[in-house]
Amino acid sequence: MTLVDAAVYRDGRRILSGTAAEVLHEAKAFGGMAWVGLYRPDSDEMREIAQALDLHPLAVEDTLVGHQRAKLERYGEMTFLVLQPARYMDDTETVEFGEVHIFVGPGYVITVRHAENPNLAAVRHRLEENPHVLKLGPYAVVWAVCDDIIDQYLPVVQGVENDIDEIEDELFSGDPKVSKRIFGLQREVIDLQHATTPLVSMFDRLQKIVMEVTGQSEAPALRDVDDHARLVVEQVDTFRATLDSALTVHATMVEQENNEAMRRMAESGLQQNEQVKKVSGWAAILFAPTLVGTIYGMNFRYMPELNWVFGYPMALGLMLATSLTLYTVFKGKGWL
Repeated sequence: MTLVDAAVYRDGRRILSGTAAEVLHEAKAFGGMAWVGLYRPDSDEMREIAQALDLHPLAVEDTLVGHQRAKLERYGEMTFLVLQPARYMDDTETVEFGEVHIFVGPGYVITVRHAENPNLAAVRHRLEENPHVLKLGPYAVVWAVCDDIIDQYLPVVQGVENDIDEIEDELFSGDPKVSKRIFGLQREVIDLQHATTPLVSMFDRLQKIVMEVTGQSEAPALRDVDDHARLVVEQVDTFRATLDSALTVHATMVEQENNEAMRRMAESGLQQNEQVKKVSGWAAILFAPTLVGTIYGMNFRYMPELNWVFGYPMALGLMLATSLTLYTVFKGKGWL
């Protein structure tokens, strides 16, 4: 059953409860305000109400389709609002959005929920306990619903703010999972922006409509809701900027860590290169006398130095001279 509650109010008091058709007929025939609350109505129910109140077909189509962004549209004497109430799920760090459609016109207000949240039965109960507010008419109901939805954004904002504080602590503690958390929370904040950003212009227009309908010069109750909405929008915008900055800082820190790692690898490579130079230099120095000694160790039958008294001293001197020459060259190049 999609009908949650339907009643006629006169002077702020409930005088009749019944089906949607009954209360709409009563209010139209004998005066008063009809308030019909629906939960995910089907097309037949919605079209029956639309025919009784001559609701605009585009607004009715939006209600049947659902998944609408927050908006306010004016069709003649009828005003159509879409609001997105929210709840913050701290365990998963996600924002759960609902959807409320409101049709308001002379002598009627139709509220349609597409999710369990918000509890409009509680809003109705509070208004019935304050008939002096309810007797102000359909826009008093609109004010109460909007006020309840805006109030629900406050714990959402607080929850997101707490998680951002935790992210800032994790960011400088080197937690490798912080980037994933930033991306996840950033996505939720973007969705929250989509739900809240239109509220400022919506409530500006709604105040003008109320003043036009009631003939009053101001609508202080709606102005208060508007102030709260502006505060929420500003905080959400701040969250977006903070998360963007956190992401930039994290990317910078990761880049610095990578650069430091590359620097250490380069230094290690240079050290290894220096060691290779030293080993190669000493190997060349030691190879020179080995080469001379190898030539003299070939046991040729005819070798001029064999019968020369200075043969072996010359060979030893050649070995020493070659080694000293190579040492001087390598030392000059910084290899040794």
